[in-house]
Amino acid sequence: MAEHNTSEERADDMQTQQAIAVEGLTKIYGTGESRVAALAGVSFAIDAGEWVAIVGPSGSGKSTLLNLLGLLDRPTAGRYALAGRDVAGLRGAELARTRGELIGFVFQSFNLLPRETARTNVELPLVYAGVPGAERRRRALEALDRVGLADRAGHRPPQLSGGQQQRVAIARALVGRPTMLLADEPTGNLDSATGADILDLFAELNAGGVTLVVVTHDSTVAARAGRVIEIRDGRSYERDTVRATPAQVAAPRQLQGVLS
Repeated sequence: MAEHNTSEERADDMQTQQAIAVEGLTKIYGTGESRVAALAGVSFAIDAGEWVAIVGPSGSGKSTLLNLLGLLDRPTAGRYALAGRDVAGLRGAELARTRGELIGFVFQSFNLLPRETARTNVELPLVYAGVPGAERRRRALEALDRVGLADRAGHRPPQLSGGQQQRVAIARALVGRPTMLLADEPTGNLDSATGADILDLFAELNAGGVTLVVVTHDSTVAARAGRVIEIRDGRSYERDTVRATPAQVAAPRQLQGVLS
């Protein structure tokens, strides 16, 4: 059986494609008087290799949007193309495979199993994907090395700092060799210095071709992105149309009025 392509190889395949294209994306919860439009016709595109920040006040629809982009939920209406493919028809195993191959998730709360080692936590997506044990261990150690934690592979989350735990979570997101990372407030539980280290790691990953979509309330985090999309009242607004190169996003820059 042929090996899966690496994220770098898949990124090369996607050079002429958009990583994400959404048009009129709508998500409605409830019916009748309890009907709430969490998203009300969001439209934008993200090129492969971009680093985009999604900002907006609490309740604006950011998390709902991230769940839709991550194929964790389905829109009520609208179109979503992932790597050039309309995902509306994906179901069951095909949906899970597409999500596992193309998308890695990073969360504010790390979501690590406290009784398992860093290596075991990183291996988990590969367990669900049916990857053999020896290959899982090799790829988990490779991912931990990529985030600078090869020497902490045998440590459990309570033995690690917050920044180290987030790096383990990022390694877990990378172990499936995705072309895109979706991050929800990835520095929210970290002090400013540790958060800056995580953003430096994101910049390295982006320079290597990984598409980054980061939901954040933090203007410092948004300032590292190449482009900012604001979600307000369930709709999307471009707040910065400059598409920075990976080299440019490796250094902080100021955005005026990122968060209103």
